[in-house]
Amino acid sequence: MADRLVGKKAPDFTLATALGNGQDFGKVSLSDYSGKWLVLFFYPLDFTFVCPTEIIALSDAIEQFSDLDTEILGVSVDSIHSHRAWLNTPREANGLGKLNYPLGADITKSVAKDYGVLIEEEGIALRGLFIIDPDGILKYQVVNHNDVGRSVDETLRVLQALQSGGLCPANWKPGQGHLVAK
Repeated sequence: MADRLVGKKAPDFTLATALGNGQDFGKVSLSDYSGKWLVLFFYPLDFTFVCPTEIIALSDAIEQFSDLDTEILGVSVDSIHSHRAWLNTPREANGLGKLNYPLGADITKSVAKDYGVLIEEEGIALRGLFIIDPDGILKYQVVNHNDVGRSVDETLRVLQALQSGGLCPANWKPGQGHLVAK
């Protein structure tokens, strides 16, 4: 198991990407997100069944994340060519269609390993989601079984709680007060 990541500098990375337009390729590093919040999430493989539901849901919520000065980056162990093929497959055919953020290709599996989500015997990543602050500090991580997709609403709630600057009790929602340390 990986060392604890929350509260520490996020592991650095540089990845080739397939841009959400389904045509272009790029490259991204953790340093590209300096000064912004980042939701970095891992999913097992392209062309699977649960993955498109959460990838599309995050893309559909891009304005809410943008309003919170937050970028999104999805990552799997697939190639940029597989990502592009999936982006160009219609949603009704289990494809993604166009997205509002890039998909990173972790072919070497090193980034998944650094973030503690690599299932080495299968060569794929667990569903791991990480929130990294503008200073590159990892503030939140959740890792779950690959059969269960993540909640965009919960990701937004946690992001807002982290940005609120206070002590947030269970089920805290934006607009609610903070706890006072005694």
